[in-house]
Amino acid sequence: MRVFRLAVLAAGLSLAVSATAATPDRWELPVATKQLSNGLTVVVSEDHSAPVVGISVVYHVGMRLEPRNRTGFAHLFEHLMFQGTPESKKGVFDSVITGGGGRNNGSTRADFTNYIETAPRSALEPMLWLEADRMKTLDFNPTTLKNQQDVVKEEIRNNVKNQPYGGFMWIDIGQQAFQKWENNHDGYGSFQDLENASLEDVRAFHRDYYGPNNAVLAIAGDVTPEQGFALAQKYFGAIPARETPAKPDYREGLNTAEKRVVQSDALAQVPAIAAAWKMPDRGSKDQAPMAVLGALLAGGDASRLYQGLVKGRELALNVDSLYGLTSAWEYDGPTLFTVFALYKPDSSAEAVLKGIDEEVARIASEGVDAPTLARVKTQLLAEWYDGMEMFLDRADTLAKLQTLWGDAKVANQIPGWIEQVTAADVQRVAKTYLTQANRTVIDRKPAAMLQPSTAPAAKTQP
Repeated sequence: MRVFRLAVLAAGLSLAVSATAATPDRWELPVATKQLSNGLTVVVSEDHSAPVVGISVVYHVGMRLEPRNRTGFAHLFEHLMFQGTPESKKGVFDSVITGGGGRNNGSTRADFTNYIETAPRSALEPMLWLEADRMKTLDFNPTTLKNQQDVVKEEIRNNVKNQPYGGFMWIDIGQQAFQKWENNHDGYGSFQDLENASLEDVRAFHRDYYGPNNAVLAIAGDVTPEQGFALAQKYFGAIPARETPAKPDYREGLNTAEKRVVQSDALAQVPAIAAAWKMPDRGSKDQAPMAVLGALLAGGDASRLYQGLVKGRELALNVDSLYGLTSAWEYDGPTLFTVFALYKPDSSAEAVLKGIDEEVARIASEGVDAPTLARVKTQLLAEWYDGMEMFLDRADTLAKLQTLWGDAKVANQIPGWIEQVTAADVQRVAKTYLTQANRTVIDRKPAAMLQPSTAPAAKTQP
């Protein structure tokens, strides 16, 4: 992900109070969708509470779909998208948006790559022109490619190789838990694979995956659907559709035998553990209950694992959870629910796992009481609605949902799915998914803890 030191538009962060509510206690997002003749899907969420717009362009390609022997290529390409085109040279994209008081970014995940920007309403057409311009083509040249190969390698050094724990809770755990290459390779990429990427590789990747028919454009904020659709047609309508390679079959079932791995970490000061379970498929009846179960177990200081392992038995220093690199709603293939914790050197991974198992077993056998279930669901609903307040985040979420689910209006269904989760649902998913057989564990220890003792053996008395 590219990181910028940019001013935040306070007006764009305000609560979108003008959005209509379908019920007194539920915020119904306005969502209008249209597909252009070239296959580009356009989503507009009208909200005139501030003279600001957020834009997201999501391409249905990510780490799962990058070429073999080119690990990290989807991420590399995300960086190349900011390096200019024949029409707008390097730096123009950033200067136009930031010069108008906006900000922009991009990121790569397993199932998508997203490009986001927000600015005053007056900058909407320039931003759409810029996005359409780089959808058409890029300034492919060896200097830019070499520069961005080096940038990505430096990012890997900073975020993985030279960091304690090195992202083992999302990189290494997936390599151990999944069977298929599409799911288990390192999406950050190996240095060798990055260096071997050629200009022809880059051109082919843009041709194959960055066409309008493999993309969703979402606009949220001070614009009507009619205006948004007309502007999308104006700037993107003439870009021809391009043939997209067939997606491989990357489906996997639940694991049937626990896997445990011990790793050494030269930079870590205390040991850490990551325990991961394969999640329900997207769209499964178990997806919403699993989201509730995840929050119940590891969703903040009131969660079962924090209270049991950190506050109670004082085995762990913290407890966090991950859904791959996205959320409980934004995936389109096998993903993991991962619990990650630093634990005390005088404790053990076995003790932490035992504590996790006890909490899961308690939920599986006893369920969850009504007040706790209501609290957790309220927490999830608050987080969902909070994530829709900023126009930038709203546009991005709608674009992702349209890409992954085929319907951005799922955004208005998710709150209902959360509300409908019962204690029996939570019990069912705990018994089905959070099993020992479906679990992968990495125990990441400081290197010094794994080295044999060099102390001299004690002398025995005659």
